[in-house]
Amino acid sequence: MNHHILPMIPAHVTSLLRPARNAPVEERIEGAWHVYPMEGALELHYTDQAGNPSRRWIIARELKVGPGKTLLGGIDMADDGYRGFRADRIERLVDAETGLVVDRNIIDWLIKRAERQAKERRKAQDQP
Repeated sequence: MNHHILPMIPAHVTSLLRPARNAPVEERIEGAWHVYPMEGALELHYTDQAGNPSRRWIIARELKVGPGKTLLGGIDMADDGYRGFRADRIERLVDAETGLVVDRNIIDWLIKRAERQAKERRKAQDQP
């Protein structure tokens, strides 16, 4: 993967990382989809269905992995609304917590992050 570190991350993004009250907390299966809860503030360089590029700041809430498609769901900070983004249309993303830039193998990175967070949640639940 090609990763770079950005020097400046807007403070308003990282201040919104507290877990949402309505965010999913458990992995689940919805038909052919495996849904992972996901947390994090991400900057997306995204191209929509019509080919229009945009830059979006989102607070990630879930990753849906299905047959031939992966969707990233979260709160779009532009209008505070919940949005779904096709992961194959994300050209680049920046993790606001770490400054890590991912511009290759984005779907793999998202899945690994969701799986790592799921493992951390299970480990925390098993603690007395």
